[in-house]
Amino acid sequence: KHQESMELLRHLAVVLVIAGVFGQDDDELALEKKLCQGKSAGELFRLKGGKDSCRDVIQCTAGGLQAIRCPPSLAFDLEKQTCDWRWAVTNCDKLTKEKKVKPLLVTDEPLCEHENWLACGDGVCIERGLFCNDVPDCKDGSDENACDQDTDPNRAPECDKTICTLPDCFCSEDGTEVPGDLCPENDKCDRVPQMVTITFDDAINNNNIDLYEEIFNKQRRNPNGCDIKATFFVSHKYTNYSAVQEMHRLGHEIAAHSITHRNNETFWTDASVEDWAKEMGGSRLIIEKFGNITDNSVVGLRAPFLRVGGNHQFTMMEEQAFLYDSSITAPLQNPPLWPYTMYFRMPHRCHGNLQNCPTRSHAVWELVMNELDRREDPTYDEELPGCAMIDSCSNIIGGDQFYNFLTHNFYRHFDQNRAPLGLFFHAAWLKNNPEYLDAFLYWVDEVIENHPEVYFVTQTQVIQWIQNPVAVESAKNFAPWQEKCSPGPRESCFTANSCKLDTKELPGEALRMHTCVRCPNKYPWLNDPTGDGITF
Repeated sequence: KHQESMELLRHLAVVLVIAGVFGQDDDELALEKKLCQGKSAGELFRLKGGKDSCRDVIQCTAGGLQAIRCPPSLAFDLEKQTCDWRWAVTNCDKLTKEKKVKPLLVTDEPLCEHENWLACGDGVCIERGLFCNDVPDCKDGSDENACDQDTDPNRAPECDKTICTLPDCFCSEDGTEVPGDLCPENDKCDRVPQMVTITFDDAINNNNIDLYEEIFNKQRRNPNGCDIKATFFVSHKYTNYSAVQEMHRLGHEIAAHSITHRNNETFWTDASVEDWAKEMGGSRLIIEKFGNITDNSVVGLRAPFLRVGGNHQFTMMEEQAFLYDSSITAPLQNPPLWPYTMYFRMPHRCHGNLQNCPTRSHAVWELVMNELDRREDPTYDEELPGCAMIDSCSNIIGGDQFYNFLTHNFYRHFDQNRAPLGLFFHAAWLKNNPEYLDAFLYWVDEVIENHPEVYFVTQTQVIQWIQNPVAVESAKNFAPWQEKCSPGPRESCFTANSCKLDTKELPGEALRMHTCVRCPNKYPWLNDPTGDGITF
C-alpha cells in the first residue's frame, strides 16, 4: 500500500507540474476525477498521512489540481482547513476532512408526519427542539451537523421591529439603522451624536498605568465638560487591582476578559456554559472583590482572542446577568453597523476563520466590532480586508499613516450613519510605538477641538444612549454621560497592599497581587475566585 501511495505521489507531482501547461491525458484526468470525487468545493486534502507530509495538501480547482504547502514550522489542519502551529495540529495521519452526515431539513415532500418534527440524515424523524442542542439524538449524529446561523432549525428569527422596541430590544434588517427617529433616512445624521469608544484589553498594571494617565489626563474633555472615558476589558493574571479601583473611580468602565486568558484558542470556541461561567463570572467576582467595585457596573465582557463561544457563551451571559458582549466582528462595510440585541438574528454573517457565532435568541446586547478600513488611499487603493483590533492592522507602519487611518475611519462613520466608532487597542502597541501614540493623541485632540458632536464614552454609555436616544443639542445634559464627570484627586489607598500569593491551581508559581482590600489567603483562580483557599 505504501508503494502504491508513493507511485501515486510521483505521478501526481507530474500532473501538478504539467496540468496547466500541456493539458492532461486520459489517465491523468481519470486520476484527478478519482481524487476529487466526493470533495466539496475548495476542500483541501492530503495524499499521504504522517508528520513528514503534514505541510502538504491538494485542492481540486477548475484549472486542475493545485498543490499547497504550509510555511516551515506550520502544518495543515484538515478540520480547520488552514495552516496552524505544528503542535496544534492533531490530524496529520488523516487524508481528508471528516465527512459529517447532514439532516434532511429541506425536501420536496415533507418526510415527517408530526408538526415540528424534522428528519435525520437517515430519514428518521425527531422533534425540532432536539436539533443543535449539543446532544446527538439521531443515530447518525446528523442533528448536530447543521447548526450555523443559516441552518440551525431553532435559530433566532429575522428582525421584527413590531416586537423589538426600545429600550430593551434593538434590531434592524441590515444592522445599519440609527436608533430612535433622529435620522430617518439613515444619511446626513447631523442630529446624532458621534460616539467613539476606546477600549483596552488585558491586565492593568505598571506596564501601562502611565500610558493611561497620559491619554486620560483630565485635560481631554467631552463637549459636556466631562473627562473622556474608555472601557477596560481586564484579564486577571498580573493585574494590579488598586489600579483597577482607581480607573473605575475616574469613571472608566471595567469589564471582564477572563481569569486565565488561555492561549488555546479552540478552548474558547468549544467551551461549555460552565467553563464560560467560571472564566467570566469568576473574572467579575475577582474584579469586584479586589478592585473594590460595589456598584454592579461590571456588566460587559470580551472573549480572549475574540474567539466567540457560540450559544454556550451567550447562555452563560443570560444566566450570569451580563448586559453585553463585545467580541463579534462585523466585516468591513459602508455604512457601518450599530450595536444590536441578540433576541433576533445577527444582521451580518459570522465573520472570521472558524468563528462560533451564537444562532439562538439571547437577552444580551452585542456591541459589534466594526472592522476598520486600513487602505492608505481609499479613493484609489484596491479593496483590502478590514481589521478589528488596531494592532492587527498590519499595514500601519508610521505615525502619519496612523493619523490618516484614524481620520478616514472617523469620517466613514461621521458622514454616514454615525454608528459608534470603536478603537480597540492592546496597550503594548501604543506603548512600544511612541510615534503611534503621538499620532493618536494629536487626532483625539483635533477631534475634541473641531467636533462638538463627538463624545468619547464607555461601552455601557453607548447602550444607555441607544436605549434613550437624544439629539446632539441635548447630549450635553444627557445624565448617563455626566456620571463621574470629572473626579478630583484620589483620597484613599495611597499605598496598596502587595500580596505575595500562590495557589494549588498554578503549582510552582508565586504571584504578587496589589489591592486596596485585605490580602486573600491564596491567589484567586478558577476554582477559588475569592482566594479563600477553599476550592469549589
